[in-house]
Amino acid sequence: MVLLVLRKGPKAALVDAVIAGGLLAAIGLVQQVPLVAVLSAAAIMWLPALLLAVVLISTRSLTLTLQVSVIVAVSAIIGFYLVVGDLADFWRVILLEFVEVSRQLGLSDQAELLEGQIDAVAEQMTTIAVLSIWVVQSINCVLGYLFYRELPGKTADCGRFSDLSFGRVIASVMALASITAVFSDAILIQNIAFVLFLVFWLQGLAVVHWMHGKGHLPLFGVVAVYVLMPILNIILLMALAVVGYIDTWFRLRRPRATVS
Repeated sequence: MVLLVLRKGPKAALVDAVIAGGLLAAIGLVQQVPLVAVLSAAAIMWLPALLLAVVLISTRSLTLTLQVSVIVAVSAIIGFYLVVGDLADFWRVILLEFVEVSRQLGLSDQAELLEGQIDAVAEQMTTIAVLSIWVVQSINCVLGYLFYRELPGKTADCGRFSDLSFGRVIASVMALASITAVFSDAILIQNIAFVLFLVFWLQGLAVVHWMHGKGHLPLFGVVAVYVLMPILNIILLMALAVVGYIDTWFRLRRPRATVS
């Protein structure tokens, strides 16, 4: 979607999205899939991507666009809290329904495992949901922009991914939220702190690419990060987030003075 918006403009991309949505709805009806579920999934995937692409076109800055996406993610958590109230209770009801469906499908072991940890999982579900959507959309934005730059005759420059930085304002808010979460049981603050910390994994990945571009890291190292990502998953993401957060404060990518 981001590539489509960059190539054809927001209006043409929106028309294409509506046509594609209509085709998905028709296929869903044939397959007897609920229409609401099909259109909701399409909206969750395409609408944020469309908005990010519009911001990218307007600002001509990949960094600023992704900073805006972080602010939107945090705002979504706060808005969700204002609508549903107790976040854990909201997810607990959904998870209990999922447990019952799992039992009906014969997945008794998995259902019992989830049921035994349902309170802990419910407290983290808002973070998981928001962060999952943010990760998918931010990667779509980065890849769409990078693919667009490879097209012949496309010269739009919105900055380099290897220069990405979420900035000290977001880092400061994360630190403040983390300190508050230590002394508070408020799930809202804990969710905000965790999301704000983990978004820095993308900046950590940018540091990896910067190190490769400067010759400090061989190509094998970059490939290893991507290969290990599905395996180590949250461990590697947290490690990259630490690198990205340190880079924000100590500017790991600042030019080094050369000694003559």
